[in-house]
Amino acid sequence: MSTIVAVKKNGKACIAADTLTTFGEIKQSSEFDDTHDKIYMHLNNYFGIVGSAAHHIVIQSLLKKHGTDLSFSSQLEIFESFRKLHPILKDEYYLNPKDEEEDPYESSRIDTLLINPHGIFAVYALREVFEYSRFWAVGSGSDIALGAMYAVYDRLNDAEEIAKLGIEAGATFNNATALPMTLYTIDLK
Repeated sequence: MSTIVAVKKNGKACIAADTLTTFGEIKQSSEFDDTHDKIYMHLNNYFGIVGSAAHHIVIQSLLKKHGTDLSFSSQLEIFESFRKLHPILKDEYYLNPKDEEEDPYESSRIDTLLINPHGIFAVYALREVFEYSRFWAVGSGSDIALGAMYAVYDRLNDAEEIAKLGIEAGATFNNATALPMTLYTIDLK
């Protein structure tokens, strides 16, 4: 899996991710992977995707083909965009929407953290969308990253520095997270 974090502070938003890819017991570090960046830019949105390695190329393809018909400016717009994408995922990309039998909705099986000039948002597999006021993390090292960012958020003024500490903590204590990291910082509206 991965660790992806997003931080919002002093008019800036930063998203950062580790660069390790794993396939079961196999680790593929950035040294061997020319496409190790887990953050993808589409228009003024930066998407950090966790889960199956297949999700990365699928999301890139989806946004290239259908991105002009989508909006990611608010919680509701993001929900509607992912709702529109779900049947496309099934029909064109052969998504297996079956996750847990007791799930109330079909799963898109994708978790993503995104930043744009409107803030920090996360979308989870059942198309739940959350907007965050300070910071958030997704992926296997998210608990560790959240603790690290919580510990420094009120002490540091720079969103990028806080995000770096979250990824570094994840890489230190989570076996599916590794440096180097990639990060992007934008201005908020």
